[in-house]
Amino acid sequence: MKTKDFSQQSALVTGGATGIGRAFTEVLLAGEIGAVIIASRRQNVLDEAARELNLKFGAGRVVPYAFDIRSRAETENLVRFALEKCGAIDVLINNSGLAVPETVTEISDAGWDTVLETNLRGAMWLAQMLLPRMLEQDFGDIINVSSQAGKNGYADVPSYCASKFGLLGFAESVRDDVRKRGANVRVFNFCPGLVDVETPPDEAPRAGFVHVRNMAKTLIYALSLDRNVILEDINIYSR
Repeated sequence: MKTKDFSQQSALVTGGATGIGRAFTEVLLAGEIGAVIIASRRQNVLDEAARELNLKFGAGRVVPYAFDIRSRAETENLVRFALEKCGAIDVLINNSGLAVPETVTEISDAGWDTVLETNLRGAMWLAQMLLPRMLEQDFGDIINVSSQAGKNGYADVPSYCASKFGLLGFAESVRDDVRKRGANVRVFNFCPGLVDVETPPDEAPRAGFVHVRNMAKTLIYALSLDRNVILEDINIYSR
């Protein structure tokens, strides 16, 4: 089964400038991945994150790209840019996500559409656009950041739960597709509980939270497994 040295790989991380995405970007760089494209809406936040990370890990390894994941045209432009910049995207991390607090009886069309288009449809578009290239090179990893809200319903965020349940279902369909093709493409999902992205790495997380450093450690572990090892949903939460 084909392998590829980590230093020769490139990653695309949506929401890669902050929170879980930032932690994932840092751990990929620390693991000596060749390049990471971080993509989200806010250009100033992306630029500052790229500046800090390039100072820490080496100039030019982090490339910022501003786009709106709710726009198919902007998503297509991102993919085109990423492939032109890196030649291939070996690791796709679908991390963009948001929640709109609304009870079932209060769900608005605008809130529902914003959440589903950001958390689910955007991930579908990126997988749809990048999977053919992964199949061509017979190598790739697709990582989706779902949630325990993708396995359990919560009254105050029904649209968020629907999007995260949907992301797991879509990922299972992608996984079944590559399995039937016999392709060397892995698909796995993070399903965390509450994640602490604010406490410094050397301090204990808030009670009831998993420190984001553990998400990052788990990502590197998952990517380091032999290519013939199947890892699907990763449940990670505090005691």
